[in-house]
Amino acid sequence: MLLLRCPLPLLLLLLPLDSRPQKLPTRDEELFQMQIRDKAFFHDSSVIPDGAEISSYLFRDTPKRYFFVVEEDNTPLAVTVTPCDAPLEWKLSVQELPEEASGEGSGDPEPLEQQKQQITNEEGTELFSYKGNDVEYFVSSSSPSGLYQLDLLSTEKDTHFKVYATTTPESDQPYPELPYDPRIDVTSLGRTTVTLAWKPSPTASLLRQPIQYCIVINKEHNFKSLCAVEAKLSSDDAFMMAPKPGLDFSPFDFAHFGFPADNNSGKERGFLKSSKFGRQMSPKPRVDLHRVCIGNKNIFTVSDLKPDTQYYFDMFAVNTNTNMSTAYVGTFARTKEEAKQKTVELKDGKVTDVFIKRKGAKFLRFAPVSSHQKVTFSVHSCLDAVQIQVRRDGKLLLSQSVEGVRQFQLRGKAKAKYLIRLKGSKKGASMLKILATSRPNKQSFPSLPEDTRIKAFDKLRTCSSVTVAWLGTQERNKFCIYKREVDDNYNEEQKKREQNQCLGPDTRKKSEKVLCKYFHSQNIQKAVTTETIRGLQPGKSYLLDVYVIGHGGHSVKYQSKLVKTRKFC
Repeated sequence: MLLLRCPLPLLLLLLPLDSRPQKLPTRDEELFQMQIRDKAFFHDSSVIPDGAEISSYLFRDTPKRYFFVVEEDNTPLAVTVTPCDAPLEWKLSVQELPEEASGEGSGDPEPLEQQKQQITNEEGTELFSYKGNDVEYFVSSSSPSGLYQLDLLSTEKDTHFKVYATTTPESDQPYPELPYDPRIDVTSLGRTTVTLAWKPSPTASLLRQPIQYCIVINKEHNFKSLCAVEAKLSSDDAFMMAPKPGLDFSPFDFAHFGFPADNNSGKERGFLKSSKFGRQMSPKPRVDLHRVCIGNKNIFTVSDLKPDTQYYFDMFAVNTNTNMSTAYVGTFARTKEEAKQKTVELKDGKVTDVFIKRKGAKFLRFAPVSSHQKVTFSVHSCLDAVQIQVRRDGKLLLSQSVEGVRQFQLRGKAKAKYLIRLKGSKKGASMLKILATSRPNKQSFPSLPEDTRIKAFDKLRTCSSVTVAWLGTQERNKFCIYKREVDDNYNEEQKKREQNQCLGPDTRKKSEKVLCKYFHSQNIQKAVTTETIRGLQPGKSYLLDVYVIGHGGHSVKYQSKLVKTRKFC
């Protein structure tokens, strides 16, 4: 067989050039491989090449026809059609090649238009037809010679599709072969993880061809082809590299289910906007869909999933030589429910310590015993920022990120109950203190300025002293300053690890205390105080901490400051 490598009008021109019967040339493998490497060769061609997969596009309700020629009877033939993002109707038919000489035997060739009409007007014999979105095959070990037509139609929407045809199906084998059991097994199921296993493709285990496995995870449905997956993803969303040995990839960041906004949607089809068809292509909505290629291993754990959520998993074996793929039988699984958390009861006016695991959450409940006009929630985040949500009788009243000390005052309601949800940081475990009260004058946490840094004056630095300043507020509070000698290689990373703002002066050694004093200013612009710390050693580094202590005895630490005395004076 020859699957033509020239447009059909050129083929028609070649047919009448000689009155003698002639055979169409067989495939020149060297020329064919060169042409296949030239991706533009078959662009917008109605001719199917032999042994290469082509990708094309269908407008809705606009049929498309492809041709190829089988020159000898009893030729093996295989045709594969892969729908991408919409069902297809397709039909394969064959008709006899036109006679090359006139019936009178004059030796004069038949007119071109007569031959062309003879080819295009005859319906031919239908060999196979299909309607649906499955990857479907026509395979014959003995096909008749003739002109073959492949007609395709999409009645649902504009869509991509792929076609592969070959006369040497036994030797080509571009698609990876599936194992005798092509199912994906769920071997382990947790609240946030699913472990998958599958049998290797014989193409890899027996034929030793390079195969890699690509997993697709989404919350909508299974996919029947990798082409369908690619139709859901932007053109620049390339396969991800295989994870490092021993480390499974965690593709999800569930702040928004892990997938970056698809800003390039529709780029592939943008040319349609100015086409003569005048069809406006709207950008594709972002979907909760992700894929990752993991090399040739056949067990994988997907992590960072949402609890009590159904996911669909698809596996594709990809021949890295041909970039052609075969789909395993997809599966789905629902992650286990989140363990029911105990709700902590908050007592009016009492500070409660809360510890939250990384990415975890805690629930608290506050039910004032008496009628109240206002409710105040004071939150002191000891480390990184935490997220707080407050609902009153199911209605969301507050949703904020809290760093340092924050106070929220909400309107009260008789016999109301408040549910507080605290969500931890993604960076690590979170610690915080929270106080809820219906008594407006009950303030346990001290007020803080917006800027809690300590400033050191370099020009006032000596061999035995440093001078620092910090901001205060209009509220009279007690401030205590502490010092600690550190090594010269003490860095910002070490300082950051010690920035637990909830650790008070009671955790410090008495020898580290410099002084305590009360300070405030009615003029907030002048609410600044300075202090000179003496008795230091020349050329030494010190870590300085300032604590502000509220009326209820609770303290908050300012940001630590690293200073160094002069070595020579």
